[in-house]
Amino acid sequence: MRDAMSADERRRVPRTDTVLADARLVAATERLGPALTKRAVTAAQELVRNGAIMPEQVADAAVASLPERATTLRPVFNATGVVVHTNLGRAPLSAAAVDAITAAAGYTDIEMDLDAGRRAGRGRGALAALADAVPAAEAVHVVNNGAAALVLAATALAAGREIIVSRGELVEIGDGFRLPDLLRSTGAELYEVGTTNRTALADYAEAMGPRTAFVLKVHPSNFTISGFASSVSTRELATLDVPVVFDIGSGLLSPDADLPGEPDATTALSDGAALVTASGDKLLGGPQAGLLLGRSDVVERLRRHPLARALRVDKITLAALEATLRGPVPPTPQALHASANLLQIRAERLAESLCAMGVDAAAVATMSVVGGGGAPGLELPSWAVALDPAYAAPLRTGAVPVVGRVERDRLLLDLRCIPSHADEAVLAAVQAVSRSLGA
Repeated sequence: MRDAMSADERRRVPRTDTVLADARLVAATERLGPALTKRAVTAAQELVRNGAIMPEQVADAAVASLPERATTLRPVFNATGVVVHTNLGRAPLSAAAVDAITAAAGYTDIEMDLDAGRRAGRGRGALAALADAVPAAEAVHVVNNGAAALVLAATALAAGREIIVSRGELVEIGDGFRLPDLLRSTGAELYEVGTTNRTALADYAEAMGPRTAFVLKVHPSNFTISGFASSVSTRELATLDVPVVFDIGSGLLSPDADLPGEPDATTALSDGAALVTASGDKLLGGPQAGLLLGRSDVVERLRRHPLARALRVDKITLAALEATLRGPVPPTPQALHASANLLQIRAERLAESLCAMGVDAAAVATMSVVGGGGAPGLELPSWAVALDPAYAAPLRTGAVPVVGRVERDRLLLDLRCIPSHADEAVLAAVQAVSRSLGA
C-alpha cells in the first residue's frame, strides 16, 4: 500500500512551467537567470520521483536550493593569517572600489569627453591617480596583471635582443610559472650573470654588449637567501649604460616602515630605474592589474606596442584601481598594520563568548604573514581564536565560510584579516558548527 501510494505521488510531479510560475521563482529567474532557476526546479522534481518529498513541496525545495548569486564564487572570511592569500583572491577591495565597480558596470565615459562630446583617453582617471601616487614616475600605464607588465616590457624593449639578469633572481612565480620561461616566450634572450647567492656589479658590466636591451632586477618576493649572499642595488645598476627594469612584484608604491625589506616604486625610480613593474592586487590592495611606471619614452614605447592592446584592462579594473588609489585605506594595508593589542582584545572577547556557549575556545598569540609573494620571512604578531581541529572543514563549507589554519593539532582563526564588524558573523558561524557537531 505504501509502495503504491509512493508511486502515485511520483506520478503527480508538477509540471516545470507550473512550478516556475511561483512568484518566488519568477523573482529568482529575474535575479539569477532561467538556467539556474530551472535546474533547481528539475532537482526538486527528482526528489519527488525518489520519494524524498511530496509533490506540493517542489516549489519550496527549489527555492531553498537556489544560490544567492549567479556565480559559483563565494565570499569567505580569511582567518588564515595570510594577508595576501592567492587562493582566496589576494587583495579584498575597499568599499570605495566596490562602489566604483558598480558605477562602471553599465555605460560609462571611459573613452569619451562628455563636455566636448568626443573621444578621450581611455582610463585617464585611473592613470592620473597612479601618476599622482608616484610623482617620481614620468609616465604610467596599466595592463591586466604583473606578469603581463613584465612580458610587455620584454617584448617591446628586448625581442630579438638580450636581457641581463642575475641567476639569483630567476624566480618561479607560482603554479609552475618560471620567470626565465616567461621572458623567453617574448623572443628575448637571457644573459644570466653571477651565482645563485652572489652577484656583483662587475658581472653585469662584463656581460653588456651591443645586443643588450636592458638589465632586469627582480625582487625575489617569495623566498629569502641569507648567509653568504649579495646583490646589486638599483642605484648601482643605474650607473651602467643601459636601462634598468625593476620588477618589484608586490605593488608597494612608497616606502613602508613596517615592511623594511620590501622594495617600492618611488625609491626604485628615484634610484634610477627606467621602468618599474608591479602588481595591483597585492600590497597596493586593489584589483588585479599590472602597473608600469617610469621614464616617459620607455612607457610610451610600451603603450604604443601592439601587444599592449591584447593586455588592456577593462572599465571595471580601471574604476576599482582609481578608487583604490584615491579612496580610503584599502583592507590589505589595514590588515598589514593592524594593532596586535586590538587583535588580542577581539580574540579574548570572541573566545569568552564561545566558552559561554559551551565551545572549547581560547585566545592565543600567533604570527601572520604577508603572503602573495610579498615580504618573505616577515612575521606579523597577531592573535587568533583556537578551536578543536574538527571545526576546520565544517567552517570552510558552512553558509558563511570561515577559512582558518590547522597548526599543532588546533584550528586557529587569525583575526588579522577579519574586520572587527565581522566578529559577530564569525561567532555565529562557529556556534552553528558547534551545534552540528553536538559539542
